[in-house]
Amino acid sequence: MSSVDSTIQRLTLGSSPGSTCTTDLAKAPWHFDAGAPSYGPGSSMFDAAPPATPRQGEIPAEYRTATDGELEDRILAAKRTLGDRVVVLGHFYQRDEVVRHADFVGDSFQLANAALTRDRAEYIVFCGVHFMAETADILSRDDQAVVLPNLAAGCSMADMADESSVAECWEQLQELYGTAPDADGRVPVIPVTYMNSSAALKAFVGRNGGIVCTSSNAATVLEWAFARGQRVLFFPDQHLGRNTAKAMGVPLELMPLWRPRKALGGNTPAELADARVILWHGFCSVHKRFSVPQIERARAEHPDVRVIVHPECPMEVVDAADAAGSTDFIQKAVAAAHPGSTFAIGTEVNMVNRLAAQHPEHTIFCLDPVVCPCSTMYRIHPGYLAWVLEELVAGRVVNRISVAPGTAVDARTALERMLAARP
Repeated sequence: MSSVDSTIQRLTLGSSPGSTCTTDLAKAPWHFDAGAPSYGPGSSMFDAAPPATPRQGEIPAEYRTATDGELEDRILAAKRTLGDRVVVLGHFYQRDEVVRHADFVGDSFQLANAALTRDRAEYIVFCGVHFMAETADILSRDDQAVVLPNLAAGCSMADMADESSVAECWEQLQELYGTAPDADGRVPVIPVTYMNSSAALKAFVGRNGGIVCTSSNAATVLEWAFARGQRVLFFPDQHLGRNTAKAMGVPLELMPLWRPRKALGGNTPAELADARVILWHGFCSVHKRFSVPQIERARAEHPDVRVIVHPECPMEVVDAADAAGSTDFIQKAVAAAHPGSTFAIGTEVNMVNRLAAQHPEHTIFCLDPVVCPCSTMYRIHPGYLAWVLEELVAGRVVNRISVAPGTAVDARTALERMLAARP
């Protein structure tokens, strides 16, 4: 099966049926590095990038003009030279041309922990996005350097909840609720941040009695939070929070949406007083693309199809699907299925395409027929990977991601609480 990148090239040339959300995806990421801060072409292209969005400087022309084969040879040679001194991590959503060079492939937290198993690694090259590299730096040793091949690989969802906006929200909630615990010792509100957030926000929840969650343990984390608090402030992804709390029996009317830069998030004091889960107005632009009509079309064309979506999808999509779960859940569901099964999967197209290639015994396709990968994951290109690896060979560490010690300590506290909150 062709990679997503090669499919996009053919779609752009008109030599293959189908469509992509923008022909700009056919261009290499460095075409967008020199412009104003943006997430680049793809699912997040219409999201407004904050002015402080990291920028990637121009890499040498030899990497920008090299052929795919030349880049592959240079990456392999650099990895051979570095040996055990480097570990390359590749997120499920990375393009195939990058993932093939990864020593570990997984979700953000799996990868950060996988890096810890390589004791001799001096360098952790994280082929993912900025918050993932931050988490790896928080969990790694001080003598290990975490490298992000393209500094412009951010995350629009993570940027939808910044530290100042969350702190302002927290102050308003404390004014409304106070800080005194109830008769059962539960404080008025517990902050919970999704893994897809900055180190600063992980540190914020660590300092304020809160916890981090992943898409696979969100329900366990909410149970932990409800045992300690009367209600939860959940950010940045409203859909994961809503879908998880709804499955736990929390009524929708007790899950108000907090809109930043509005007094009380656009809610009344009464609405917030009754709230069980306060949802931040954030979302994943990849998973927001999936819809109920897409599911209906999949069922009409494949009567035996099993529809599995990620819990970052809107509630109506999760409700219409057969199952919802993390990337790890999706992988395991496909692997455990009887040969000849048909799957329509609602998550990032690179992962879906790779699952289809890995499981030819099944029929697997992306729920969204338009090829539109994650904008920021797509900013990692083999040219950047070759550049950072060859710089390491030369003894130079470029694009290092370092979390300030004070921030790292508080963020690690929140991550450790997450690890201790077992089902």
